[in-house]
Amino acid sequence: MANEGRTVLRWLSFFIAISAVQVLCAQVFTNKMVGKKHAERIDSLKAAPYPFSLPIWGAKATAAGYELPYSAGLSVNYLWQRSDLVIDNLQVGFNNGPTYALDGLVRFNKAEATTQSITLRPDVWLLPFLNVYGVFGKASASTDVGFGIWIPDSTNTDKEIFSAGSKVDFDATTVGFGLTPTMGVAGGFLALDMNMSWTDVPQLDRPTFAFIFGPRMGKTFKFQKERALTVWTGGFRVALNSNTSGDIALNEVLPVDQWGSGIDAANARVDDAQQQVDAWWSSLTPLQQNNPVNAAKYDGANAALAAAGQFVNAAEGAANNAASSTVQYTMDKRPADKWNFIVGGQFQLNKHLMIRAEYGFLASRTQFMTGLQYRFGL
Repeated sequence: MANEGRTVLRWLSFFIAISAVQVLCAQVFTNKMVGKKHAERIDSLKAAPYPFSLPIWGAKATAAGYELPYSAGLSVNYLWQRSDLVIDNLQVGFNNGPTYALDGLVRFNKAEATTQSITLRPDVWLLPFLNVYGVFGKASASTDVGFGIWIPDSTNTDKEIFSAGSKVDFDATTVGFGLTPTMGVAGGFLALDMNMSWTDVPQLDRPTFAFIFGPRMGKTFKFQKERALTVWTGGFRVALNSNTSGDIALNEVLPVDQWGSGIDAANARVDDAQQQVDAWWSSLTPLQQNNPVNAAKYDGANAALAAAGQFVNAAEGAANNAASSTVQYTMDKRPADKWNFIVGGQFQLNKHLMIRAEYGFLASRTQFMTGLQYRFGL
């Protein structure tokens, strides 16, 4: 049973970190110039012809007194994140045979991923108030997972018979796209960033889909020579597709020579627990056995031990030919918390070059993001 638990740890290592492959977008926006002190700048915007093809209606926006950023950009971003996931409906099978529900047997007390990623993000302003962009990223993740194996004892109380942990490193690739509607007046802005991404991990059957929503509200403070400082606060919401399935070779989970002793130990523990439950039941009087509470405990213990025995027997059959056996699995996953709080800032050296940093925090997710962006007219 210990080896089967480690098997699940390996699978978790492949998809816990995908929730951390997220997108950093530089904060620029179309700003409505207002006030007497900006009258000269407003007049120059209205009088000068707009020199670029994008955004659509760019000329009309500048004629109405809006100051537009350069219409295209390219960002390189770095992300560090620690995050937790919750795992449900875990099912495992061997060699494309029957699958076994393990929710009552395998319990996870820790599923923590630390991820670092580099993301390339090209973007264009399609409309004066709508930015669209692409996402191309590479991530490396280190996942720390702890688990326990639980079976009923003689009093039908679940007892942890084994606990362990595992730390696994792996790489992932992300592609996606997004859009950011914005509104800016007098240097203040509201941005509603949304993006969809697909993260490919070789050990999963298909890429994992994520939807990220990041509303932000902030203010820009301008200095001389096009320099400016923008600060903001907001939220960050992550939604993952809930179901994950995959297939992995048995000998990739643990070395072949470690399976036999683990299977034997698991069989012995299940047999011992069954004997304890049977002994407890036999010690009851007929009246006590007819008590619905005792009968429910006995039936529940037998059902749990039968499931454990079936799974161990299936694992034993696969272990007899571990070099060629495979393991199939399905599970549901979700972030421990969908939302976290963010604060950030961006320093604009000029209208072409910006540097940005952002910090997000909540009990189950902490992240730091930074990036460099270059903008140009298109």
